[in-house]
Amino acid sequence: MASLSCSLLNLPSQMRSLTLTSSSSTSNSLSLSFSRNISHTVFQQGRLWLSTVQRRGVVVCEAAPEKVDSALKRARQAEKRRIYNKARKSEIRTRTKKVLEALDLLRKKSDAQAEEILSIEKMIGEAYSIIDKAVKVGTLHRNTGANRKSRLARRKRAIEIHHGWYAPVPQESA
Repeated sequence: MASLSCSLLNLPSQMRSLTLTSSSSTSNSLSLSFSRNISHTVFQQGRLWLSTVQRRGVVVCEAAPEKVDSALKRARQAEKRRIYNKARKSEIRTRTKKVLEALDLLRKKSDAQAEEILSIEKMIGEAYSIIDKAVKVGTLHRNTGANRKSRLARRKRAIEIHHGWYAPVPQESA
C-alpha cells in the first residue's frame, strides 16, 4: 500500500485527520476518508482545495485554501503552453528521426549516387525550420537548437565523406 504525506501546516485542527485507506488488501484503488469533524461540503463549497499526486508509489495529499483567480489563470496558461511545447518538441524529434534514418539508409547503400542526398537535404532544411521556430517562440533554448542542427549537419557530412562526395580541406598551419 502507498504511504501518505499530508501538508497540514495551515489547516485548522479539525481538518488534521485526513487518512488514506485501501478498499481491499489486493486492490490498488485508494480512497480518501475524513473524520466526522469535517464534512464533504467544505470541499464542495470551494473553501478548501484538495490535490492528490501519485509519484514513485507515494501519494501526496495537499489540502490548502482555494486558489485565487490569478493562480488558476496561470495554471491554465501553463497547461496550454505545456501541450503546445510538447507538440513542437514531438515534431522536432519526428523530423530528426526521419532525417537520421534516411542518412543511415544512404550510408548502408554501396552504390549510392550524390544526387540521392538532395532529398535528404530538403528534409534537413525542414527540420532546421522547425527547430528555428521552436527556438524563436521559446520552446527550446537557442543552444539546444544549435546543437540539434549541428548534429544533423555532422551526420550528413560524415555520409558525404564516407561515399567520397566531399573531401575535407586540410587546415593550413600558421
